[in-house]
Amino acid sequence: MRCQYCGYLDSRVIDSRPTEEGSSIRRRRECLRCGRRFTTYEKIETSPVMVVKKDMRREPFNASKMKQGLLHACQKRPISVKDIDTIVEKVEKLVYSSGDDEISSRRIGEAVMAELKELDEVAYVRFASVYRQFTDVSSFMDELNKLVLEGKGKNA
Repeated sequence: MRCQYCGYLDSRVIDSRPTEEGSSIRRRRECLRCGRRFTTYEKIETSPVMVVKKDMRREPFNASKMKQGLLHACQKRPISVKDIDTIVEKVEKLVYSSGDDEISSRRIGEAVMAELKELDEVAYVRFASVYRQFTDVSSFMDELNKLVLEGKGKNA
């Protein structure tokens, strides 16, 4: 494994454990040249699942792309990278456990929004505004009103 600091190709594993979701192995490594430590993740290689977009185009599922969208929605919110990684792992598990070769982008988006809604309502609205492509203030306000009404139901 190449050291991210000095580029040396040899390192030793200091600690190895499964992630919380159990979908990958987290390895703590130490570079044998510079002595700095870094983390790597080992995952099972899976057959590609194609995402069917709204316009019926197909592209391979990309968890990194989903994580970037989440990072953007959660910017300047009290949400840890660990929380974001947990959402990514849960949705990735949903994608691969379906057993299908294709999954709709809508199903992925709805799963992400359900997780965000539980975690942080502001991040949820940010993600929803991009995902649902609100075209005017009215559609944005409709979503906010739904969120407020659901919140009142929880507090009652």
